[in-house]
Amino acid sequence: MKRKLLIIGTMLALSPLLYSFCGFYVSKADGTLKNKTSQVILVRDGNHTVITMYNDYKGDVKDFAMVVPVPVVLRKDDIHVVDQSIFQRLNDYSAPRLVEYWDENPCSVYTEKDKMFSPKADLATGYNKSGRGAILNEMMGVKIEAKYLVGEYDILILSAKESGGLKEWLTTNGYKIPAGAEEVLDPYIKSNLKFFVVKVNEAEKKKLPGDFLRPLQISFNSPKFMLPIRLGMANADGDQDLVVYAFTRKGRIECTNYRNVEIPTGKNIPLFVQKNFGVFYGNLFDNQWKKEDKSVGFLEYAWDVSPQNFYHCDPCIATAPSEQDLVQSGVWWLKGKDWTDYTDVDNDEPDNENKNVHFTRLHFRYNRNSFPQDLMFQVTPNTETFQARYIITHPATGSFTCDAGKKYIHELKTRRKNELADLTALTGRNMDTWQDDARSVNDEEQVKDAQYASLMPQVKEEMERRPDYPVGLVLMSVVILGSAGLLRWKGFI
Repeated sequence: MKRKLLIIGTMLALSPLLYSFCGFYVSKADGTLKNKTSQVILVRDGNHTVITMYNDYKGDVKDFAMVVPVPVVLRKDDIHVVDQSIFQRLNDYSAPRLVEYWDENPCSVYTEKDKMFSPKADLATGYNKSGRGAILNEMMGVKIEAKYLVGEYDILILSAKESGGLKEWLTTNGYKIPAGAEEVLDPYIKSNLKFFVVKVNEAEKKKLPGDFLRPLQISFNSPKFMLPIRLGMANADGDQDLVVYAFTRKGRIECTNYRNVEIPTGKNIPLFVQKNFGVFYGNLFDNQWKKEDKSVGFLEYAWDVSPQNFYHCDPCIATAPSEQDLVQSGVWWLKGKDWTDYTDVDNDEPDNENKNVHFTRLHFRYNRNSFPQDLMFQVTPNTETFQARYIITHPATGSFTCDAGKKYIHELKTRRKNELADLTALTGRNMDTWQDDARSVNDEEQVKDAQYASLMPQVKEEMERRPDYPVGLVLMSVVILGSAGLLRWKGFI
């Protein structure tokens, strides 16, 4: 049946536990700080990278510190604090989305213009200051390359000769290092990376309103385009999620050392999923992650969000990032060329005053077994648009006594059965999982045998009867080969 109206339904809420970037936490308390879900903004053009790291630390700021590997010694001008609301805006805009359609009753003639709209349309430092400390640093093979105060943060850039010395240095300075830290520090030291060490300056923090810590943004030039996730596994608590919001001038970014997969999209799902879309998408993501053997990054959104492009999504679930949002995210080329800045002389890409901005959202779930390496990326020329979207359709209302109405009810049953089957396939959950959802929601369909709760037993029975073709084919092959062997043994062939 023709669908007459498209309205934005809802959007994915990621997780109430959104912590920091994928370094590790060191704690002056009991060392129990954990990484769970990280959000990172990545901006890349040529050899220049800007990384913005989200903080949502809960607890005494005296106990907070963070260690992140970086390829170079950062200057103070390379480090900034930004408003944390930018992460919420980027997440709201690029998150997987639910869209709604409304069926038209084929037995009715719609002439009133207000029928074309729905009331739901508006859904949518003090480190080793003494001379003795300097001697201890040298004995441990640790060198303080730079020391800064940026906003409410005391920042050190450290280099180290070996992981045991760096671990000892952190421990000597009052930090309880998580188990396994020495093991994951070692590859970064051997690669000659530096360590961006952050802790809160309590005096500066007291000058600011609120009890949150603002995100940190760093920029540098390096031919390597990567994120160091292994360090974050040192004090991980099970699997970790990472959402990357990436901006480039050319097109999508892709991971080069793990597979890139588009999350299933454009699927029709049952109406009752609207009440619990976050749970649905969580089940879907978990199922697809396991099906793809876990070593994978999922594409959830890709679009040209250049300020001059007014078409950023289909449909949109939030306001598109403004030019100010993009600049705050680190998209430096929108500010115009600064001819007094020579930090980009080694950049392998000409500026050319190109103002294009391509937005990629990648979602990773990782652990030590499935992700033994850090994430390596590349910028691609792929400008194809993509978004994770799922469709629900409200049934028509009124009388269906006309011939077209009877046909509509028949088609509605078939469609809803397909929606239930797709729900099971997408989430990997059997039909029984959704029984309570289907029954607890007041189904809008007036015809009882077309309601989801009535159709579920039929779909379940059909799915149980459906042959497992791969297994059947294997069994048939075994029988045929076995029979041929028997016949040959008996001398018949």
